[in-house]
Amino acid sequence: MSDPVSALSGARFEGIAKVEEAGLCGMITLRGDFASAGFAAAVKAATGADLPATGRIAEGTDGAAAWMSPDELLLMVPHPEVNTRPAVLTEALSGEHALAVNVSDARAVFRISGDGARETLAKVAPVDLSAAAFKAGDFRRTRMAQVAGAFWLNGEGTLTVVCFRSVGEYMFKLLSAAAHRQSAVGVY
Repeated sequence: MSDPVSALSGARFEGIAKVEEAGLCGMITLRGDFASAGFAAAVKAATGADLPATGRIAEGTDGAAAWMSPDELLLMVPHPEVNTRPAVLTEALSGEHALAVNVSDARAVFRISGDGARETLAKVAPVDLSAAAFKAGDFRRTRMAQVAGAFWLNGEGTLTVVCFRSVGEYMFKLLSAAAHRQSAVGVY
């Protein structure tokens, strides 16, 4: 078996914001009943995070849990551990209607940081990214120009973008163009 490789091998661009591929990230799609105590306990055991509120991401001691839909979470865990966690989740949720799937290889992840981070992403996503409207821990699924994706803001002001790996190069070029120094608008 070959070694895992990130979508763009650490691609990076600097302009009004820094756009960089985040590298290998462990991601698990987890579907189930959020009202179940067993489901919440399984998420906590896998990530150290509580169940996130709608439109939020909850950070834990060993990962994070992001709200994707009323019955779906995206769990982020250390990449070296992602192959074992779905089986652990499946066992913890046996007897419940649930599904845990490693989707790491199907995704590309980017970080946008710096003073122009909000402006960079706002150019391609139909979301109010002002500091008053989009705060640390907020999570959105949306379209970014032509492609589906999701993003969130961490406490340090860095935006993380997740998209399908098949459109990773397009996303990187899109974000890089939006971060180009000559594209500065000065909205945020």
